[in-house]
Amino acid sequence: MADLTQTTTAPHPARRWLQNFRGAWGATLLLLALVALVDWPQFGPTVIFAAQALLGTAPFILFAVLAVAYLKASGAETLLAKAFEGNTARMIVMAALLGGLSPFCSCQVIPFIAALLAVGAPLAAVMAFWLASPLMDPAMFAITSGTLGFEFAMAKTLAAVGLGLMGGFGTWMLARSPIFTEPLRERPAVGGCCGVKKPFSGAPVWKFWTEDARRDTFREAALENGLFLLKWLTLAYVIEALMLHYVPAEWIAGLLGGTGLMPILLGALVGAPAYLNGYAAVPLVDALLAQGMTQGAAMSFVIAGGVSCIPAAIAVWALVKPRVFAAYLGFAVTGAMLAGVIWQAVA
Repeated sequence: MADLTQTTTAPHPARRWLQNFRGAWGATLLLLALVALVDWPQFGPTVIFAAQALLGTAPFILFAVLAVAYLKASGAETLLAKAFEGNTARMIVMAALLGGLSPFCSCQVIPFIAALLAVGAPLAAVMAFWLASPLMDPAMFAITSGTLGFEFAMAKTLAAVGLGLMGGFGTWMLARSPIFTEPLRERPAVGGCCGVKKPFSGAPVWKFWTEDARRDTFREAALENGLFLLKWLTLAYVIEALMLHYVPAEWIAGLLGGTGLMPILLGALVGAPAYLNGYAAVPLVDALLAQGMTQGAAMSFVIAGGVSCIPAAIAVWALVKPRVFAAYLGFAVTGAMLAGVIWQAVA
């Protein structure tokens, strides 16, 4: 009988260290090296700006890291199943709320979502979760509040839930259309992409420190998320410093400033391909706002970019056919524009 278990060999620590420098750390060092070579007087101010920005957001980063580590160590991922109980309307509402308020990574739960779809969970509820989950979590809320303000963070949270509801109920209404009939791939890819341990099963254990395995998970999750936030925010603050110094404010104001729908539309269309990472985007948006970007364009940028970034898109592409994936992107851009229009009106 074939062995159905999969074993993976952990990479050597030195190799993992080198791999880190091929990503965000490598990009940061490359940018600083270029500044040192081309414009040495600007090197010091760039480093100081990034360091001060990191220190300013350090309390928010610490809170976010500890909160996410606690939820993972306690096994709160198991609560995800409760979003897919009851009638379809309830499922959509719960999936949108859980996706928009929880720390669950959409690509981390690919195997779980695949199992739900396989046993008949409605695509509408899954779509609601897919659209809301990449946009907000405790870490994202803390970083956004500290950089862009509590009001912007709350507005983005409401937009995340609203986008989930729009996509979920939209999918439900069109469930019998050619777009959503037989939506699943014949052989969906169900491997996770977040590089984290398999979640605990069973009911959550809120006093996680009573079990060795959960204490280990807390420590590993805190370290992993702390390093993740540190490397991406360092890169983002370096880019922000360079943008503020080198990119003329009138360029940004001319493209993404002014009144009307065009800046909001451009924010959504630019956000989709230009989005690096949800956490790195926050300082970048802060710089764009300082240079003339409208509030509505900023909101449409972070919503469209967050839903269409590679990890979030993988979570959908891995399981459904291209036409359903196109609908997912359509919901994302439409919802981003609506969120931008509403936020522009009230901000």
